[in-house]
Amino acid sequence: MCTSIVSNRGKTIVGWNLDILDLEYRVTPSDAGVFIEINDAKEGWLPLFGANDRGDFVGMPTCHPFDERSNPVSDERNIIMIDIDLLLKKHTFSETRAIAENMPVCSVPGVTFMGALSDKNGNMLWIVPGQGVKYLEKPEYAVLTNFSPFKMDRETHPWMGWDRYKTAEKMLREAGDDFDVPDCFSVLRAVSQEVCPTVVSMVFDVTENIVYWCENRRFDRIAHRPLPKAEP
Repeated sequence: MCTSIVSNRGKTIVGWNLDILDLEYRVTPSDAGVFIEINDAKEGWLPLFGANDRGDFVGMPTCHPFDERSNPVSDERNIIMIDIDLLLKKHTFSETRAIAENMPVCSVPGVTFMGALSDKNGNMLWIVPGQGVKYLEKPEYAVLTNFSPFKMDRETHPWMGWDRYKTAEKMLREAGDDFDVPDCFSVLRAVSQEVCPTVVSMVFDVTENIVYWCENRRFDRIAHRPLPKAEP
């Protein structure tokens, strides 16, 4: 599932709800970033989501309904590796954009994962394997849930998150220029889920380079980690 948001007003603030079912996860803070890792049966712990000290943020919502155009065919770049390489700073945001815009990108068989990526300047990059790439240069705000931004609500699915999208979009549209970390957590709380539970809610204050997060919708227990400001 998942909800990804960004706000560029007085500050650049990024928000992320990780909604998963029956997957083992952990939050790993370090000077390199704060990563949400998933325990893969074959690969072990994979840093799939979170923020790095360069100011990049990586989210990866599932796109519903599944689109078979995202299935791997031959030598496409896999969205999971694209996201990991940005999070671990193997590629810059600009390099990631160039890859997505100039090379075919796939997901894993039977599941359309998307990339919800941002950089220290608040620019957004949405990658939908098999459908396209959308770059937003420092938008005032942006929301991505579990449907393709290229299809919007033309195709419906119970898990697409259209209700979450409308809730977050309205709250961000009506927010003031003083939108900050507590406001972002308010949005994440409003769109958090229980059926496919929200296991991590994360807010990245990019301007201050501080990551905040809570687990299992315990919004009264927020941890934080300042990150050193690394050179690009």
